[in-house]
Amino acid sequence: MKTIASCVTELLVSQPFLEEALSRNIINYSALAEELVPSVSEMLKKPVKSGAIMMALRRYSPPQNLANSVKLKRMLEGLGDITVRSNLTDFTYQNSKTLINSHSKILEHVASNTSIFYAFTRGIHESNIIISSSEEAHVIDCFKGEQQIGVVGQLSAISISLPQDNSRITGLYYQIFKRLAWEGISLYEVVSTTNEFTVLIEDHLIDKAFSVIKRLKS
Repeated sequence: MKTIASCVTELLVSQPFLEEALSRNIINYSALAEELVPSVSEMLKKPVKSGAIMMALRRYSPPQNLANSVKLKRMLEGLGDITVRSNLTDFTYQNSKTLINSHSKILEHVASNTSIFYAFTRGIHESNIIISSSEEAHVIDCFKGEQQIGVVGQLSAISISLPQDNSRITGLYYQIFKRLAWEGISLYEVVSTTNEFTVLIEDHLIDKAFSVIKRLKS
């Protein structure tokens, strides 16, 4: 059976920015309660007073991982090198039985040239290739028998070296995504390995994004 408290919790969890602001005591409880009245009333199928919602807000305890825990703070301070690569192009192809053959041709080419930026990800239905724009013609030639879904140029990548055991720290990726979102920076693509994290961003946003990520370490 739903209660006012459970409805408030459900609404806050669905809006992480709001939940964090509440945990930092930088929100007007009365104003927020008034704003939540229609949603809570609809969820409970009956009228609800803002005073009852405000009480639920004051009693709400956000998950501990949203607080600036010592472990998370140390992890952010321990972020490694931040590398920026520009002049990148993102290709998207429909998955097929022959796609791996086309991919192997690209691998042979980039293996002999370490200056080329290259990343490949395969999903259930499609695959992405992020590569230096200077290699566009080569990619098109190697994949000429495949179905191209999309291609976007004028992109840049920011790669971040992550500390060991980063996967054991709750909220690390949330902090990165949150800071970028607060600055109005949209991500075109995200690629990660165990200890490295890369975001692909439009060229005109790269300076702003770099500053945001660099500030994470301070």
